[in-house]
Amino acid sequence: MESTVAQKLEAIHNLQLIDSRLDALIKVRGALPEEVQDLEDEIAGYETRLEKFQNEIEAYEEEIKQLKESIKDSEKLIKKYQEQQMNVRNNREYDAITKELELQDLEIQVSKKKIAEAAVKIDQKKIDLDELNAVMKDRQKDLDQKNSELSTIISESESEEAKLNSDREKALKKVDERLIKSYKKIRANAKNGLAVVLVKRGACGGCFNTVPPQRQADIREKKKLIVCEHCGRILAGVEDEIEDPTPAPKKKRAKA
Repeated sequence: MESTVAQKLEAIHNLQLIDSRLDALIKVRGALPEEVQDLEDEIAGYETRLEKFQNEIEAYEEEIKQLKESIKDSEKLIKKYQEQQMNVRNNREYDAITKELELQDLEIQVSKKKIAEAAVKIDQKKIDLDELNAVMKDRQKDLDQKNSELSTIISESESEEAKLNSDREKALKKVDERLIKSYKKIRANAKNGLAVVLVKRGACGGCFNTVPPQRQADIREKKKLIVCEHCGRILAGVEDEIEDPTPAPKKKRAKA
């Protein structure tokens, strides 16, 4: 069954009321959700750097291990060449073995130098690692505190938010798809999240620009969807002003 314009306006206005209440609940949380997300991203970045430092330390340790093996190989060769040097038959063989001994000795010196350099780099990386761990520990404390604050705020309105979301799902089913698309588009561009408003005191309830009397009459009839010509919000109705029943005090006449 096709809904009347009045029914559509009632449904979309009801959806707006629910969304406005949900907006209010989210607003109470302030910047906490963003702060929590920023801290989580920051800590994730630290974890990546920690992993990188750890991998670099392991790479230097592996390099030192290989260099020590190289030194052992060179020492074995030196021992072998020294034994051969004792049994040379001429000066040419002696000189050749001497060069090999010098070469292996140089290899050992180079390896030892590289080991020392790698050890310095490991020490520096460990310092960086400790400093980063300390920073990360502090940021984790901040995150735990922010999460605790956020959880407290969310828990206070959890049941209400759940009911509102349930009501919202029901309200959405009463609004046709085209109108929902327009509603979402207007809401996305509105600073206060209001896409559907009433005319209050002769003005749009969203941008507060004056709505002409004839247009107000058309809105009251609810025979067609009317939007504010200034802000594009859907005008769902006109709120009647309630007159103050208390009579104004009479002014006393000034004595002649």
